[in-house]
Amino acid sequence: MAKNVTVRTLAKMKQAGEKIAMMTAYDYPTARLLSEAGVHILLIGDSLGMVVQGQSTTVPVTLDQMIYHASMVSRGATNGAMVVADLPFLTYQVTPEEAMRSAARIMQEGGVHGLKLEGGRELAPTITRLVQAGVPVMGHIGLTPQSVHAFGGFAVQGKTADAAMQMIEDAKALEEAGAFAIVLEAVPAEVAAAVTERLAIPTIGIGAGALCDGQVLVFHDFIGYTSGYIPKHNKRYAAIADTIVTAAQQYVDEVQTGTFPGEEQTVHLQRNEHEAFLEMLQRKDENLD
Repeated sequence: MAKNVTVRTLAKMKQAGEKIAMMTAYDYPTARLLSEAGVHILLIGDSLGMVVQGQSTTVPVTLDQMIYHASMVSRGATNGAMVVADLPFLTYQVTPEEAMRSAARIMQEGGVHGLKLEGGRELAPTITRLVQAGVPVMGHIGLTPQSVHAFGGFAVQGKTADAAMQMIEDAKALEEAGAFAIVLEAVPAEVAAAVTERLAIPTIGIGAGALCDGQVLVFHDFIGYTSGYIPKHNKRYAAIADTIVTAAQQYVDEVQTGTFPGEEQTVHLQRNEHEAFLEMLQRKDENLD
């Protein structure tokens, strides 16, 4: 993937039936590797609060923290990937003016190409304002993690006919407001398919079935960097945690047995310098006596 991915690229991919691959990234080396692998969109998700910081939700993540991680990812996206960042909890919901200020900071200081906002039709005026100012906006409906306390936990959304119809209306409102794509999280596959069919803009699913226009995974889940509960929608493509633990155990053992560092990891003085050094040490020791 050498050509830069833009909102126009994504629109053309939907029209052509070409699937979009999105992945979260939180630092420079990860962004560089995923970009080189051909991932279309790198998302600096506020999920970093949970998978990087060890928080129980995404709510504690601040705008300054998002900017810090966004700046690293932006520098690492060297092979054309589009870089999108979440606006964190309550940095855009109070007023459109506050959303504009938050957007200006993360776009200018973080170097991202677009922003993702969680919420339905109530966000339409804010999205319109941002888009009019030149900010590409990705929507996010279904399970919106910033609202986890209002939901009463991380649960599938849109499980009734009425809730499914409301989700379609929310998606249409975001599209009309100017969003260039919408993430559908933890939504029944049938509902996600109906939303996708009715939108001209791409849908990116996570736990929303295979009929979305693209998919997104959290990097740490994707590589098996985390332990414990595995979300149903996740597929682990590697088991990095096991590899790290095994390697660290070997390191501890080699340090304790004295086999690390070995000759390959050791630098020596040249013979003449070593001899001179020993003579200097001997004279110094004699003077001390």
